[in-house]
Amino acid sequence: MPVICPSITAKNKEEYDKQIKKVAHFAHRIQIDLTDGKLAPLLKVQPNEAWWPVGVKADFHLMFEDPFLAVKIVIEHKPHLIIVHAEAKGSFEAFASRCHSHGVKVGVALLPKTSPQAIEGALGKIDHVLIFSGHLGSFGGHADLDLLHKVHYLKERKPEIEIGWDGGITDQNISLLASGGVDVFDVGGFIQSSQDPEKAFHKLQRIADETQ
Repeated sequence: MPVICPSITAKNKEEYDKQIKKVAHFAHRIQIDLTDGKLAPLLKVQPNEAWWPVGVKADFHLMFEDPFLAVKIVIEHKPHLIIVHAEAKGSFEAFASRCHSHGVKVGVALLPKTSPQAIEGALGKIDHVLIFSGHLGSFGGHADLDLLHKVHYLKERKPEIEIGWDGGITDQNISLLASGGVDVFDVGGFIQSSQDPEKAFHKLQRIADETQ
C-alpha cells in the first residue's frame, strides 16, 4: 500500500513545530530532515530537539557528511527508520548494526548522480532506499522521472525492499511514480505550502491508491 509521508524540513525550531502541527492530525508517517551544513545547507534544528506526535511513525533523513554521532542521538528517540546518504562518510556496517540492534530500520539515500550499484553489496542490510530528486535541505525540486531506473534496478535485486522518493512530488506526477515502483512518497512543498494541507495529502493518497 502506498504511503504519503509529509516531510518536515525546517530552518529553526519555531518552523519545525509549525510544520509538525500542520500535519499531525492526518499523517500516519512523517520524514524529519536534519542537516549538518556540510552535505546540505544548515537546518538549525538539532537531533536532540526533534519530536513528533504519539502514534505517528517517524523516519529521519540525516543529510550529514558524518552521520554517526547524529545516529546515536536520534536512535534514542526510537524512530521507525533512519536514512543516511550513500555519499556520507563512516562505517555503514556500524550504522546498520546499531540501528537493527535497537529495532530501528535502516535506509540509504541516493543523490541523482549516485548509481544503485554503489549500495548493491549492502542490500542485505538495507530496509529502505530513498531516491532523491530534490534540493537538499529545502522544499521543492524537480521529480526527474529518469531516476525511476534506480527503482527497477533495486526491486529486481531485492523485491521486498521499500523504495522512497523525495523531490518534486505533486498530483501531476505521483501516478507515474507509483506505477514506477515507488512505495513511500516523501512530500514537502505540495502539502506544507498548500492552503489546505489535509486535502492535499488525501488527494495524493487517493491517486497513489488508484494507481497501485
